[in-house]
Amino acid sequence: MTVQLNHTIVAAHDKQTSARFLADILGLKVSPQYGPFIPVEIPNGVTLDYMDTAGDITPQHYAFLVSEDDFDTIFARVREAGLTYWADPFHHRPGEINHNDGGRGSYFDDPNGHSLEILTRPYGSGS
Repeated sequence: MTVQLNHTIVAAHDKQTSARFLADILGLKVSPQYGPFIPVEIPNGVTLDYMDTAGDITPQHYAFLVSEDDFDTIFARVREAGLTYWADPFHHRPGEINHNDGGRGSYFDDPNGHSLEILTRPYGSGS
């Protein structure tokens, strides 16, 4: 059996602004609107489909596995944007990155309070 994640819907108060935020930070493109969605395609073919939501947004977590070089580039964008970042998902270690599993990782929030993570090694892959 082959199962792959194709897309997920991301709630936003302003789908265009939120999609642009993610695309700019990760160095991706915002795709043309499709129905009520503004998609951002990740290089593995999965799309995050931003959709406007009027009410409260329940924050979700989105983690992006990146290369060491891409981490440097993305992390520089996070810092240049003046975003607060943390070494942990609970926001207890501000201004730090982690070195879990022999890699590097960092967490930051998007404009809707979703927790975004960049990491260079999958969890459990370290020795």
